Amino acid sequence: MEKCKARIDSLYNGSAVDGKGLRCVVFFTGCNMRCGFCHNPETWTEKGIETTLSDLVARIKRYKSYIKNGGVTLSGGEPFLQAEFCKELCKALHNEDISVIIETNGLICDKELIEICDGIRLDIKNQERDVDKRVFDFLNTCQEKEKFVTMTNVLVPSLNDTAEKLNNLKSIKETYSCIKEVKFLAFRKLCESKYSRLNMPFPYEKYQEGTKADLQRAYDLMSF
Repeated sequence: MEKCKARIDSLYNGSAVDGKGLRCVVFFTGCNMRCGFCHNPETWTEKGIETTLSDLVARIKRYKSYIKNGGVTLSGGEPFLQAEFCKELCKALHNEDISVIIETNGLICDKELIEICDGIRLDIKNQERDVDKRVFDFLNTCQEKEKFVTMTNVLVPSLNDTAEKLNNLKSIKETYSCIKEVKFLAFRKLCESKYSRLNMPFPYEKYQEGTKADLQRAYDLMSF
């Protein structure tokens, strides 16, 4: 376990928005998309903190009783960029009776990692472009492995809240029975200070934040 290493940005315990129940979230460094609305731009580089599998498992185990009704969520950045480590981490946590789900953009289809995890939170990126076709390869594998998928989508007013964009998402949901739920996330600008600290422009500064009404309209349009 000492030879199995990864680079992470941080470990957060007590999240109630990254899956069911209270969760411990591992934020991996490295990203293959770098979305303009990203709340974690600090994970875009591959610097982070090098950690061994044994050290990370030991840290997570401290919260085992606290997350007993939830589990661990692998996030980032993009966890699938460090797929081999994530596979070993899933195995180690399963040995501790801790469930693991993965937040991903779905552009890297590692069938072994998809199979070994307990669920997927697939964030569909349709803000500035059409959905990348690699996502459908990813979903085909989730379907094949009968993996529980939560489809998430950051809703940015005037950018991807049109009927056309939402109907495209509805079509994806109806095509793949492995997608058990859809969650819209309102665009927020809480991350602006991070961009400032990193001396980076915030690409989505010009857009308005999403509201509860925007979210409800999206759910209504998709009949959820």
